Amino acid sequence: MLKLYTYFRSSAAYRVRIALHLKGLSFEAIPVHLLRDGGEQHSTAYVELNPARLVPTLQDGALRLTQSLAIIEYLEETHPEPPLLPPTPEARARVRSLAQSIACDIHPVNNLRVLRYLETSLRIDEQARSGWSRHWIDVGFGAIERMLADARTTGTCCYGDSPTLADCCLIPQVFNALRLKCPLERFPTVMRIYEHCLRLEPFQRAAPGAQIDAEPPPGVQTN
Repeated sequence: MLKLYTYFRSSAAYRVRIALHLKGLSFEAIPVHLLRDGGEQHSTAYVELNPARLVPTLQDGALRLTQSLAIIEYLEETHPEPPLLPPTPEARARVRSLAQSIACDIHPVNNLRVLRYLETSLRIDEQARSGWSRHWIDVGFGAIERMLADARTTGTCCYGDSPTLADCCLIPQVFNALRLKCPLERFPTVMRIYEHCLRLEPFQRAAPGAQIDAEPPPGVQTN
C-alpha cells in the first residue's frame, strides 16, 4: 500500500491527498506533526526519508518521492485514470501553469519555515507576519483570478468541468487563505471553483478536518 507522510494543515500534503482520492487510491496516512516538540519533520528518522524536512513524502514500496507536484505527476503516470492532466500539450501546459502559479509563487513565501525565519531571525512580530502572508496571497490570487476569469477553458473547475492538477493546488491554497482571514471577495472565480470542489467527495475526504491528525482551531474546546 502507498504510504503518505502528511500533516493535516499542510497545503502541499493536502494537494497530494486530493490527487490520491480523485484517483481512488488506497493509502496509509502517517502524520508528521510540524509543530510538536520543535517539529517531527526534524527527527532523525524522518530526515532519512526526506532530507528537506518537509511534507509530503510518498512511499511506494522501496520508492520514496518528495515534492507535491512531482508526486502527483508520478500518480498521473502510474495510475492514469481518471486523468488529472488534459490530453493535449497546450491544455496540459495551461493546467501546469495554474498549478505552478500557486505551488511556486504563492505557497513558498508563506511556508512554515519562512514564517519561522521571519519570527526567530528577523524578529518580525505576529501581526507583521500575518500581513506578509496576506499580501503574497492577495498578489498571487489576483493573477490566478485573471487567468481563470479571462479563459474560455475555465469551467466548474480550473480547466473544464473535471478536477485537474490545478484544482489540487487551488483548493488547499484557498483553505490556507481563509484560515489566515484573507479577504477573498475580489476573487469570485477562485471562490466559485473552491465552493464547487468542496461539494465533491474526494475533496471532502482530503480536507484537513477529515484527517486522523486533525486538531480543532485555536480556541475551540473539545471533550
